[in-house]
Amino acid sequence: MNARDETDEIRGTAQGTAPVPLSVLDLVTVGAGRTATDALRTSVAISRLAESRGFHRYWVAEHHSMPGVASSSPAVILAHLAAHTTRIRLGSGGVMLPNHAPLVIAEQFGTLEAMAPGRVDLGLGRAPGTDGATAAALRRTDHPGEGADDFPQQLAELTRFLDDDFPDGHPYGRIHAVPGPVQATSPGGVQSPHRPPIWLLGSSGFSARLAGVLGLPFAFAHHFSAQNTIPALDLYRESFRPSELLDSPYALIGVSALATDDEKEARRQVMAAALNMVRLRTGRPGLVPTPEEAEAYTFSPMEREFITSWNANVIHGTADEVRAGLDDLRKRTGADELMITGNAHSGDVRLRSYELIADAYGLPKAP
Repeated sequence: MNARDETDEIRGTAQGTAPVPLSVLDLVTVGAGRTATDALRTSVAISRLAESRGFHRYWVAEHHSMPGVASSSPAVILAHLAAHTTRIRLGSGGVMLPNHAPLVIAEQFGTLEAMAPGRVDLGLGRAPGTDGATAAALRRTDHPGEGADDFPQQLAELTRFLDDDFPDGHPYGRIHAVPGPVQATSPGGVQSPHRPPIWLLGSSGFSARLAGVLGLPFAFAHHFSAQNTIPALDLYRESFRPSELLDSPYALIGVSALATDDEKEARRQVMAAALNMVRLRTGRPGLVPTPEEAEAYTFSPMEREFITSWNANVIHGTADEVRAGLDDLRKRTGADELMITGNAHSGDVRLRSYELIADAYGLPKAP
């Protein structure tokens, strides 16, 4: 694939009156009284809506040991979504690279690329996506932090596997990620011109700087690290060096946003999601509670302080209010793309939120 083709796969086109391309981040949330099957069916419905309304990409994020988040296996979910969509870009937001052998990730995303040629993104993070004990179980080590420290080396190895270009004499020089470029060099071989573009994800400055130095696109987790958003984006842009992939920086930010038909209902839904975060942050992860459960819950002063801080970065309300909030955030950050994650107990509420946001920006409707 030439650099121009890869750049086109990274940079989206704004639709309707949206200031930048809009995309979706799906945590495959599971509400109380619902199953993982219900959550995955919602993911299919949202991905189809997103595709029909002109959202640019649809990412799922790796999490572990969280009952309310059924996205422990991004590659499996993306394969499922690939079977139900035809055009929208699909990707990981992200795969937590230290949890996996680079060769395994190269094989998984080579397979996804074969399933959905030219529309697969490989977003990589260095955090575990879980607590320390679970990270140790995933990585089969008593020192899970070592994986994060080795992230640049793991990234380089993964890139070599994706491009099949280990130098002569390298111990892995005769190992090939399949599906992958080696198939084109085999007798009679024909290989896809595409390979998943790599994105780096972050919630601090480490990945921002690394993405800039390597000339890679960067995705920042504004939805849970809002205080670091502008410093990280500034660092990315200052560090950026043009590469074969990108001639200038390209940064998206993950944004927590929920639109409802009624402002009061938005507040109810957001409080339920906030209660879920309170439980997660205090070591009591569970299913996403209902709004009724959140209304009946007695919050401690410390919990209320946390919720006030958390909800300050959740854009919610009517469609017009959410649009205004997204527009303001884009102006303040200069983000090249907004990736919206709408967390709520009900899949129907999440689906309706994306529909309302699409309508607010006049995104096209499929005939």
